[in-house]
Amino acid sequence: MTRTLQGKIAAVTGAASGIGLASTEAMIAVGARVVLIDRDERALQTICSKHGDSAIPLVIDLLDPKQCASLLDGILARTDRLDILHVNAGSYIGGDLIDAELDAIDRMVNLNVNVAIKNVRTVVPHMIARGSGDIVVTSSVAGHYPVPWEPVYSASKWAMTCFVQTMRRQLNKHGIRVGSVSPGPVATALLADWPEENLRKAKESGSIIEATAVADAVIFMLTRPRNVTIRDVVVLPTNFDI
Repeated sequence: MTRTLQGKIAAVTGAASGIGLASTEAMIAVGARVVLIDRDERALQTICSKHGDSAIPLVIDLLDPKQCASLLDGILARTDRLDILHVNAGSYIGGDLIDAELDAIDRMVNLNVNVAIKNVRTVVPHMIARGSGDIVVTSSVAGHYPVPWEPVYSASKWAMTCFVQTMRRQLNKHGIRVGSVSPGPVATALLADWPEENLRKAKESGSIIEATAVADAVIFMLTRPRNVTIRDVVVLPTNFDI
């Protein structure tokens, strides 16, 4: 395999499972060293033991404001720079709004929107000073289409669509590329919160993709020539009916 990210230092939030883990392992496979950021210390230790020096654990609870603010300091304490940030950590609420718990709404919006914005805010001065960088945000097809069975989640991802498009314009003059990857249903733990009937139909019709398909799209985005930005790539199961 061509080591197209050889020498690059990346960081991935929500790296202990799902899309974050798939993205981490895809970057390592093409030569990057990756700082894996997650609150699950045991999972990080298990993953990093498989990848040696290419995987660097950083245990942070991103919903804790002080820990969240320490993200760049934690990365630079373990590496000498940051070339790539994949803002991936997120959670999900599906179903009717009237059934959603208020505390769950707070947690999801904080993680999907506030934490994502703060993570970018934290690393941007470092990337501006270096005159280069890549920021990839995990969004969703729900950020492009008002999915009626997930109004809270869709709203959070529409916010990310706007954020990515505005930050791309702010940061491109500094040599920093910003884009998002927007998958349809992915076989991760987040689907456990889907309405049971929707999940059953999706599985029966083959309307779910693997996290590795999303990671492939992330690698494509990161390996374009520097004068090319993939602002958003939507990755759908072929049979997904949206």
